[in-house]
This record gives sequence, structure tokens and C-alpha cells, in this order.
Amino acid sequence: MSEQQLSPTAVDDGAAPAAPAPVPAVKAARRAFSSPISSLLMIVVTVLWTIPTLGLLVTSLRPKQDVASTGWWEFFTHPSATLDNYHTVLFEGGFGVSGGLMPYLVNSLAISVPATVFPLVLAAMAAYALAWVKFRGSDVIFFVIFALQVVPLQMALIPLLQLFSGGAHIGSVTIVPGLDLSGTYAPVWLAHTMFALPLAVFLLHNFISQLPRDLMEAAVVDGASHFKIFRSIVLPLCAPALASFAIFQFLWVWNDLLVALTFAGGTPEVAPMTVRLAQLSGSFGGRWELLTAGAFLSLIVPLIVFFSLQRYFVRGLLAGSVKG
Repeated sequence: MSEQQLSPTAVDDGAAPAAPAPVPAVKAARRAFSSPISSLLMIVVTVLWTIPTLGLLVTSLRPKQDVASTGWWEFFTHPSATLDNYHTVLFEGGFGVSGGLMPYLVNSLAISVPATVFPLVLAAMAAYALAWVKFRGSDVIFFVIFALQVVPLQMALIPLLQLFSGGAHIGSVTIVPGLDLSGTYAPVWLAHTMFALPLAVFLLHNFISQLPRDLMEAAVVDGASHFKIFRSIVLPLCAPALASFAIFQFLWVWNDLLVALTFAGGTPEVAPMTVRLAQLSGSFGGRWELLTAGAFLSLIVPLIVFFSLQRYFVRGLLAGSVKG
């Protein structure tokens, strides 16, 4: 018997070489984004993105005369810092505008926190019902909710304002009585909740529907009710999706000006911080140290929220945006 016949690794010289195994798309994308060139590019983009924020912070800490005479980068060669700008913006106001930003900062928190919690709670319950409680028309309801994302917020502002103030009427028949919600937080909460629900239900539904069926069926066999399953199983497992949407919604509501102007007006009792900053922009057009102090104050709370929950952000949104 020849040596070629004894060798288990011998191959026919005339046979074509085996084709290399294809690289999965996910691994190829991960390899491309983890390359040294991609890492360097991301560092450059991050630095360029951070420079304006750094300039904003430095300008807010500089005295008025330094801001008016030199650029913010001169701070690093001739450092001179003060907190008077923040004290003026928060508590004093001045220059034709009475009061500081503090009441408006409290209003922003009073608007943003409920306007984030309300759609999150309602959307989580609706997503669970549409994903695991099958009933006639559930798919139709889900697709209608998904389609509502295309409705522009601007188209509904005036009808909602008329509904909140005077109710809805068909001829002489009153469908919805006037709610008289002016001067309260309620219309702002309702508007933000209504326009956040379609996206929230869509993302959370896709996340919750991917939970293991065996786990859900085991809970049903053990006698757990839908509320028990939702509270003890679904909510802990979909924490990344909930946190990611909470960040998304909180940043949207905190930075909103249009809805706040439409439903809250400019009164200190209910107007958020964005309304006050718009007033400061008109009154303090030449006082950059005050404008930058107010702008940086508006960044602090969103930064705290984002960095405390950022590890959930990408994981939760990606898990809720695809299936399979």
C-alpha cells in the first residue's frame, strides 16, 4: 500500500482548493468598526464634538470683561474664573427681566419627569398586551399605533389647544367639555405623552415579543396572572429597553420649546427652562457670559441622565428595533 493511501490528509493534486468560509456580516461589521482607523476617526469626531461644549463652559466661568475682550481659549493662558454669572442667571435676572432661572429649572423637572414616566408606563403595558395577550384585532391595533408615528406634532398643536381650552363640539352637541387646563402642567404632559406613545409602543413591543416563550408559558402553568408576569418577569427583563426610551424621551421633553410655548406660555408658574432661555437670548444679546451660563445649566441635567443610563441606550434601542 502506498504512502499516499496511508496518509489521512492526502488529497488529489487535481482537486480544486476549498473556498474560504464566508465571514458573517455581523463579525465583518464589528471588525471594521474596531479597526485602528475607525478608532482614530471616532476619537477625532468626539474631540471635535466636545470642543463647543468646552468653550461654552469656559465662557460661562469667565468675567464679563474677559468675555468681551478675548476668546475663550485665552482662559488657558490667563485663567480667571468666577461663579457670579451662574448666580446672576439663577437668582437675579436683571436688565429688564425680573427673576432668575431657578423657577424655570424646577418647572422643567416638573414637566420632564412625568412626561417621561407616563408614556413609559402606558407603553410598557400596551406593548405587553399586544405581544402576549392575543385577542381579535390586536395586530390591527399594533399597525395603527405604528402608523401614528408619521403624524407631525405641529399639525396637532392647534386642535389640541382648542380641545384643552374649549372642548370638542359637533354643532350644538358637546363631545368633550372644556377642560380649562390653561396655567397647569397637564396639557404639556398630555401632549408629550400622546406623541411619545406610538414610538414607545413599537420599540417595547418588539423587545417584549422576543422574550422566551418557554419562560412565559412556565409562568402561566405556575398560575401567574398577566399582572404578575408583567411585574415580575417582563419589567426586569426589558429594563434596557425601558431605560433607553426613558433617555430618549427625557432629552426630547427637556429640550422642547414648541410644545412648551403652545401649552404652557411664558408664565413663571409653568414655563420650562427653554422658554426662559429664549427670553434671555432677546434681553442679553450682548451678555455672552450670562447666555453661556444659562445654556450650560440647561445641559447639566440631561448629561447626568444620559451618563447614568447610557450603558442601556444602544443595547435597548437595538434590541427593540430588530427581530430575530
